[in-house]
Amino acid sequence: MKAVSPQQLSIEIAKAGQVSALLNRPSQARACFVFAHGAGAGMTHAFMEAVAGGLCARGVATLRYQFPYMEKGSKRPDPPAIAHAAVRAAVAAAGRSCPGLPLIAGGKSFGGRMTSQAQAAAPLAGVRGLAFLGFPLHPAGKPSSDRAKHLADVHIPMLFLQGTRDNLAEVALLEPVVRGLGPSAKLHLVDGADHSFHVLARSGRHDRDVMNEILDAFASWISSI
Repeated sequence: MKAVSPQQLSIEIAKAGQVSALLNRPSQARACFVFAHGAGAGMTHAFMEAVAGGLCARGVATLRYQFPYMEKGSKRPDPPAIAHAAVRAAVAAAGRSCPGLPLIAGGKSFGGRMTSQAQAAAPLAGVRGLAFLGFPLHPAGKPSSDRAKHLADVHIPMLFLQGTRDNLAEVALLEPVVRGLGPSAKLHLVDGADHSFHVLARSGRHDRDVMNEILDAFASWISSI
């Protein structure tokens, strides 16, 4: 599909003011991904841009948005209550901007975890599934599954796109977590990729190959739910 220039939006978050958002919508979109950024980089990071553009080429709209701390230029992530409010406001904005389209919510690392926590607390309106691009199961060097406990309260399909070299999600811990969530949870492992979906030169693969792999897996999963 032809590349689409993003539409700039503003989203009002209760008790946290306005944040910026970008909507990429192909002419014949079949779904919209409400796409939250990671803890250290905002919605215009190269990875976020690549995912939005790649999904658009595959017929999936994306609504990227800033968390309030990122909008203010702070490096300290918002507390969960504010982050969850931002997720809900973004989902509502996607529903208004893309009426009639199925909504998928999630994000990169921190953004994905905040989205799943919000969904676990109370279902996000109109959201049919959650997708995580590098779910941060534990801090680097501190293996644990504690951050996954809330996922048992998510009752819609979930997709985990995860690199096998991700130091924030050891595969040996993540695989049983996903299995325990039942058949509606899917894990797609990307061989040799780290938390940022980078691969080593000696692997014989390039980051663009990885990007195409995760986008194809994502687009295929959307068609299945």
